[in-house]
Amino acid sequence: MKAIAGVLSIALLGGCNVGPKYARPAVTMPGWFKEGVPATYGAVPPGTWQPAQPQDTMLKGKWWEVFGEPELNGLEEQLDINNQNIALYFQNFMAARAQVGVARAGYYPTVSVNPGYTNSGAGNTAATAAIGGGAGPGGSGPTVTNVFALPIEASWAPDLWDRVRNTVRQYQYAAQVSAADLENERLTEQAALATYYFELRGQDSLQDVYDHTIVADKQALEYTRAQAQTGVGPEQAVAQAEVTLENAEATGIGIATNRALYEHAMATLIGQPASGFAMPVRVLTTSVPAIPVGIPSQLLQRRPDIAAAERTLAQANALIGVEKAAYYPSLNLAASGGLQSSSLGTLFSLPALFWSLGVSASETIFDGGLRGSTVDQYTAMYRADVAAYRQTVLTAFQQVEDYVASLRIQSQQIARQAVAVKSAQRYLDIAMAQYQTGLGPYLNVITAQTILLGDQQTLVTLQVSEMTAAVQLVQALGGGWDVRQLPDSSDVTSKEAADRAARGPVDKRQ
Repeated sequence: MKAIAGVLSIALLGGCNVGPKYARPAVTMPGWFKEGVPATYGAVPPGTWQPAQPQDTMLKGKWWEVFGEPELNGLEEQLDINNQNIALYFQNFMAARAQVGVARAGYYPTVSVNPGYTNSGAGNTAATAAIGGGAGPGGSGPTVTNVFALPIEASWAPDLWDRVRNTVRQYQYAAQVSAADLENERLTEQAALATYYFELRGQDSLQDVYDHTIVADKQALEYTRAQAQTGVGPEQAVAQAEVTLENAEATGIGIATNRALYEHAMATLIGQPASGFAMPVRVLTTSVPAIPVGIPSQLLQRRPDIAAAERTLAQANALIGVEKAAYYPSLNLAASGGLQSSSLGTLFSLPALFWSLGVSASETIFDGGLRGSTVDQYTAMYRADVAAYRQTVLTAFQQVEDYVASLRIQSQQIARQAVAVKSAQRYLDIAMAQYQTGLGPYLNVITAQTILLGDQQTLVTLQVSEMTAAVQLVQALGGGWDVRQLPDSSDVTSKEAADRAARGPVDKRQ
């Protein structure tokens, strides 16, 4: 007993962590975003988009509200509740969360109970042989034996080298990775819905352009017909006007295709059948808001994909510790005891008591290099995860720079293109006036109509691109998420942590 107690004391007090200590790897980080520096906007034309100032004004939970679109706000609320991809990632998080509980079970002993009853009998000859040739009990007749048993067994493998602890850490980090993946998927779906919304509104604007063009082309056709009927204008002008109108009508009809596709995609994102979902027609009138960009170091806290990559590193580090524990001996403590009697009446008595205690240790002496190769494998996987983490950070910096530059340049393009549309409209007015007075051919009118329509299409395309670039910038900035919303490793199995993951990002303005 003293020896077993000594072994138990060593098991409880002598364990140590043989795994490597984890530290987040360093990344090369600039002090600011080149495209977001306020001085960059000092020489740009008036009206050019620029980030919100001051830079400590950050996005909050319901980031889509910065666009001031009530319809979009309502759709995003439905998406958070009904999107099936988000539901899938949430259940993946719940499964990862449950695995932590599975790993934690390794801290505790295993106890089992196996009550039983045995009734056995033997004839006189068998009973006599069983007792060495003498007469059976009573001298004759069969022998009947009853055995009542209530055995209890327990075994425990102390975590001497933190194999269990590192396994628990591995699954805790895996659950945090899953929670970050859930938030990244949520942000991806939210951004996709906003993008489709502005694309659909762009199609409505394009349809409006063609509707006005068709009205103007019909008026021009009626005028050329009237001119031809009075002998003032040639039939050639009528044919040219007809072709122009028919082309505009054909293209205008085709716009409905893209609009329908965007509408169907939005229905799927909010968890509704496409057949029962419809969006009212409304042209794009939203202006791009001033979005706070902040500084590069904040991306490490605000991008869920960066958080997932960093937690993956911590998980890989814990796995190295699990595999290094295989180099050291394992200890197993076993105990059994219980009650056993031939009579149910005496089962719960001191004479029926039995017990045993034991301890065993095992150590692998030769494994052909298995443990060393396994540790090398997981070390290489950790280093690969380091590279993946750093690449994720670099990609995040690139995306923010890309979308800030896109917004700045596109805002200038839109301003120029709006002027071009006005000039094209003036050109058309002059060409039409010259045709009506007989100073110019109708071909000049067709040329002016084509230029105006092309400029108007380009303007709508640029406006849609600007809005989608704004959505992509918000996504690149993390959408108002913060790494502090990840469940802490100490409470990753708690109900509160699961509830936080289910609710998604919290709007700190509320």
